[in-house]
Amino acid sequence: MEHFDCVVIGGGMVGAASALSLAQLGLQVALVEQYQPKRYSPEQALDLRVSAISLASQNLLNQVGAWQQIMQWRACPYKRLGVWENESAYTEFNANNIEQDHLGHIVENRLIQLALWQEISAMNNISTFCPDSLISLIQGNDKAILTLSSCSITAKLVIGSDGAQSKVRQMSGIGTTGWDYQQSAMLINVENSNTQQDITWQQFFPTGPVAFLPLPGKSPLGSYASLVWYHKRDEINRLVSLSNIQLEQEVVKNFPQQLGEIKVLGKGAFPLTRRHANSYQHMRVVLLGDAAHTINPMAGQGVNLGFKDVIALQHVIADAISNGEVWYKEEVLARYEKVRRKENLLMMSTMDVLYASFSHPSPVIKAARNLALLAVNKVPFINSTIKNKALAYACGL
Repeated sequence: MEHFDCVVIGGGMVGAASALSLAQLGLQVALVEQYQPKRYSPEQALDLRVSAISLASQNLLNQVGAWQQIMQWRACPYKRLGVWENESAYTEFNANNIEQDHLGHIVENRLIQLALWQEISAMNNISTFCPDSLISLIQGNDKAILTLSSCSITAKLVIGSDGAQSKVRQMSGIGTTGWDYQQSAMLINVENSNTQQDITWQQFFPTGPVAFLPLPGKSPLGSYASLVWYHKRDEINRLVSLSNIQLEQEVVKNFPQQLGEIKVLGKGAFPLTRRHANSYQHMRVVLLGDAAHTINPMAGQGVNLGFKDVIALQHVIADAISNGEVWYKEEVLARYEKVRRKENLLMMSTMDVLYASFSHPSPVIKAARNLALLAVNKVPFINSTIKNKALAYACGL
């Protein structure tokens, strides 16, 4: 039976990044994943699933060697972020205000995963089990025993990065709290008549926001973009069932005029849920990313929070190794949870407050939230201090 220092269950973006970051510490790592990422070719259509990669996440991807490859493939930088409900209260955040060239990049999730897997293949202390899956997990005093669909292996530490329905979390007896938002988000890839833009924006409605994310490349119409449409589940189900031409008409009616002319290329949808694990670690198990927390995606922080988990775990384990501690002991791993739980809960709660505020129909609350957005732009102290600190925090700086 093969033994490893760490076994990572789930080879998506967060799991693959964690495997690399721990292998960089000299640990023997196994990565278990059901599906290998599809190879890239330039003529492939843009995927629906994209992420707004923050500066902090970019730094992690650069550290593990994947960022250069992503940039050689395709990614779209953005410098500005626009937010509004009424046009009169339009608020814009700019990278210049925090002395940066950009706020982040819009990148297809699959390409991030694929670039990470390319780096994994070059590491002699990472073994991949793919296609493979976890069947059972037993946590003993001296090791964890994992039964996979192909074999059995043991480990000092098991990392669950296997998504919102995490088997590792369930097999470890870690419960969750949370709820469904009774909404879904629709993703729509389009050609856009505007030239390539350096801005991502979001307009709020009582039914939920609509958002624009620029995508890389030039299209026959001008450029490419990803649209995100939040609404009640029944309405999103109706929209998904429409033809592309019918959907274009709905988008034109419901999105702001600055979107311009569009042509729908593809669409998909997913329900919005909030889940938070009652603990991030138990005995020889640690949870990362969606296995530990799922968040309202309104501000695009989901995968960025997962990458922050990766950074925190690497730092905790590195510090323990350098101090001569047994790095996989519960008291050491508890430091990771102490660092991450508070920040993740703060971000989740902030998104919930924004979600509840902008969906509230009261005219008084609507006036208050628009005054707040207006103050962000017009009041010097708020504009120069609070606004820029919030922007730096969102970028992970």
